[in-house]
Amino acid sequence: MMEELAKVPWAVIAPLIVVQLILMIVALIDLRKTHATNGPKILWVFIILFTNIIGSISYFIVGRKQS
Repeated sequence: MMEELAKVPWAVIAPLIVVQLILMIVALIDLRKTHATNGPKILWVFIILFTNIIGSISYFIVGRKQS
């Protein structure tokens, strides 16, 4: 198990994990501040949390109502 973890290219994976977490936090903060969304807010919370980076990006593209 430890040999497999040593082979992982952490220089590539670590920045992706950090970007994913930052994008998820920003999406959740924006969702909390937004009054109207395309669809129920609780559904967007689950999409953002459980579909990783794709959920956050889809929230910013589809979920926010444009004024």
